[in-house]
Amino acid sequence: MSEQPRAETVSDGVARIVWTPPAGGDWNTALDAVRREVEAALVAHGRVEILVGADDETAQRVATWSGMQREGVQRGVDGDLVVYARLDSDTPVSEPGGFRALLNSFLPRKRAISQMLIRDRDERVLVCQLTYKQDWDLPGGVVEVGESPQLAVAREVEEELGLSLEVGPLLLTDWLPPWGGWDDALCLVFDGGVHDAAITDTIVKQAREIQSAEFLTLDQARERCADFTTRRLESALANLGGGPAYTESGR
Repeated sequence: MSEQPRAETVSDGVARIVWTPPAGGDWNTALDAVRREVEAALVAHGRVEILVGADDETAQRVATWSGMQREGVQRGVDGDLVVYARLDSDTPVSEPGGFRALLNSFLPRKRAISQMLIRDRDERVLVCQLTYKQDWDLPGGVVEVGESPQLAVAREVEEELGLSLEVGPLLLTDWLPPWGGWDDALCLVFDGGVHDAAITDTIVKQAREIQSAEFLTLDQARERCADFTTRRLESALANLGGGPAYTESGR
């Protein structure tokens, strides 16, 4: 690879900027050179891309501010590469929409999970036995991209349990640190209200995810749930009527 950036056609309509950043070089000078190559390559190609080392912050900065959006990480035996690209149809970064799209491509994104606290008249809580892990959990699931967390929990409860319930106020925001191969996430617990215990007779389980769902006392939940789930459940119960609270792993 050359220290001076140059564009190579790698497939029909796709060019790749080939470049080895010089050690200790001025990144502003490199930015001007890369930006010129990107603009020139877009004249004859619909897509221009560049692959830079996941640990090379200078090269990532140059790729970004040359107007290329971050698309993801290509894992490799000799190290991971971050993929950046620009299409000839992208809004120019000189325009507000193009600049926002550029920022949106590399700013952090956090996974969100929505759960529902459903109680019966004996103050027990509806908890689900899941097919993909041993411990029990509150009903709910991952919020889809662009989906409201409040709509997400209603959708998940209806999909997994066949229950169409009104979603009440937010009770708890619980930050979940990285754990067991998962990135960190925010878990939002909404109030699902108080219902007759016979509501469990109307449950239609989504077989691939739900083994069973029962109203449990807090002591029973402590026996079946993971400790961080129990802490979250306890915190949500303690905050009923108190306005949204914040915890980290239930603490």
